[in-house]
Amino acid sequence: MSLSRIFDIAQRSLGVYQRALDVTSHNIANASNPNYSRQRVNFNTEIPEINAGLIWGTGVKLDTVQRVRNQLTESQILYNNPKFSYNEKQSYLLGQIENVFSEPTTLGLSNLITGFFNSWGELSVNPNSVPLRNNVIYSAQKLASKVDTIKESFDIIRTDIVAEFKSSTTLINGYLEQIKNLNSRIFEATGRGVSPNDFLDERDRLINELSNLVNVNVSYDNNNVATISIGGVFAADGTDFVNFEIAENDGQIALRSANGGSIVALKSGELNALKDIYSNKIPEYENKLNRIVDTIITEVNNIHKTGYSIDNQPQTGIDFFEVTDSGKMIINSKILNDPNKIAVSIDGTNGNGDLALRLAEISNKKVFDNLTISEAYSTLISGIANHKQTADNMAATDKLVIDQLELQRASYSGVSIDEEMANVIKFQRSYEASAKLIKVADEMLQTILAMV
Repeated sequence: MSLSRIFDIAQRSLGVYQRALDVTSHNIANASNPNYSRQRVNFNTEIPEINAGLIWGTGVKLDTVQRVRNQLTESQILYNNPKFSYNEKQSYLLGQIENVFSEPTTLGLSNLITGFFNSWGELSVNPNSVPLRNNVIYSAQKLASKVDTIKESFDIIRTDIVAEFKSSTTLINGYLEQIKNLNSRIFEATGRGVSPNDFLDERDRLINELSNLVNVNVSYDNNNVATISIGGVFAADGTDFVNFEIAENDGQIALRSANGGSIVALKSGELNALKDIYSNKIPEYENKLNRIVDTIITEVNNIHKTGYSIDNQPQTGIDFFEVTDSGKMIINSKILNDPNKIAVSIDGTNGNGDLALRLAEISNKKVFDNLTISEAYSTLISGIANHKQTADNMAATDKLVIDQLELQRASYSGVSIDEEMANVIKFQRSYEASAKLIKVADEMLQTILAMV
């Protein structure tokens, strides 16, 4: 082997181990970065030379800098992320809805319904009592006010959901644009034979963030370019990306591609939770509440307008409750202005409170599929609680799965400081040996030159 070949091998080796130390340093610097995938240097022998009938080795080369990644684990994380986000967001929103009803407290509608019908029972015992008449009005006002507050709170939650849906859609559009740009850089690097590991890590981070919001599907070509679709609708690749927007129609919201494009089939993720609560759960709860309130109004009015007031006048013929054009439950203004117009008697007899008793007994009447008003309301509240409990349980289960997958990812792709420091020492020793080889070759050359 000639001295020049020794110099070449040693010099090449210095560069290889310098690059290996660079990669190891990069790993150590990112040891606390959860989105970083450990990189591994793969060495290979250089192509040998054939000379004088012999094969001469030409040293080592840095073959690849490989990103250590378990695709199966990553696919499972991508699959479970939107499931967890969906259930977690559902749980949060259902908790807000539970708070609206204030159950079980003295401020809850259940207590106010009971108090309203009890006030009629008290009035039936002493129908001429003005304070008890005022108490009926006061109980009715508290009931109507709570119903109004609940409906207003539903509107506030709806408004907040739309605002969050729009904000999340803006995030999605930003992620897709960044993914498209990274795809272009990854394609360019791959075409030059360079491993774009850090670009791949950043793209994976964006895809994971995207999967928290919507259900995504990802496919890769031979150049590492990722094609993203959301709910069956194309979203991004290496040359283009799609903007998305909220679609609002008849009390429903959805995600669609911009400018009135295709509706996305949301199946999981935070946006699907927002959509389900807005389009399904709130209307369901509102309809059940409205049915309960409408029944209270109808049952009370049907009895009240057949009765007699305190001054033995003919049948009052007036409703106790009224409904405004906006659907608001209020007490009849005639009764508010004159509590004596509250009907308490079925025949006009002074001191007769039979009608008030009949009004009180509405609370025991089976009006909803063999349920009383209070039982129907309790069914509504327990239904909301059950929905939230289901979301809580599923979110907890999904979180356990994701935590386990994250541990697997960290174990496989994470940086071990101990391992990297061992590599530092190994590569440093190899670097020093290559430097000594150059020194030895130089001394040999000096010896030869001294002989001339």
